[in-house]
Amino acid sequence: MKPLTLGALCVVALAACSNPEAERQQQAAAAAQERARREADADGIARLYDAAVTANEWEKARVHGAALLDQFPDSDAARRIEPGFAEVKQKAEAARELRRMQGLWSYNQVSVGSKGVQRSAMIQGKERVDVDGTGPKVVQLVFRDHPEWKRHAYLVLQTGDFAKACYGSCQVTVTVDDQAPRRMAAYRPDTDEAIAMFITDNRGLWRLARKATVVRIEFPVKAGGTRTAVFETGGLDGSQMPAGWD
Repeated sequence: MKPLTLGALCVVALAACSNPEAERQQQAAAAAQERARREADADGIARLYDAAVTANEWEKARVHGAALLDQFPDSDAARRIEPGFAEVKQKAEAARELRRMQGLWSYNQVSVGSKGVQRSAMIQGKERVDVDGTGPKVVQLVFRDHPEWKRHAYLVLQTGDFAKACYGSCQVTVTVDDQAPRRMAAYRPDTDEAIAMFITDNRGLWRLARKATVVRIEFPVKAGGTRTAVFETGGLDGSQMPAGWD
């Protein structure tokens, strides 16, 4: 028997160790395992997304949906949620905006001796207003429920004053969102405790504020002419006031 040459030995070794079909199957199995792992990871995020949607937690849903589409765009879960994700993003933005407007309101409860509790809801104007030439100042809108004085809605200035005519009776112009302006009766109490002007139809103004996103109130001032304060009222929480306000 003739001894094998070195080249022949290499050929025999390669033939024994190399199996193209086996290698292909091994690679296919590894790829399938990786796809299954990614699909499982995608399904995990999708479950979080679905739970947030079911609970109407739109901001959480947006976060989970964006993560799913970014990390696993070719997954079955991503293809399932993608058609409705634009609507989820819109709802998430609306929820974020509502939370921002809710944070604009301040609520207060003060005990009035044995008479009960005074409750109030207050919001500052979106922008400061110069009412007397001394520079822009905060204008506030307040809704108050007092056990003795009952319900009121009024504007408060930090400086200057409302027009002298308002010490008797005057009118303000109220514009709700994009609706037509409406006139509402108002009056300035003869007191130095606060620079306040009361809106006579407090119930009507409350209802407008509860339904509106933005309320603009134009009021006459002592310095002459009128000024306008803009209030983003969309986050007003009716449950903070006693029963009957809504």
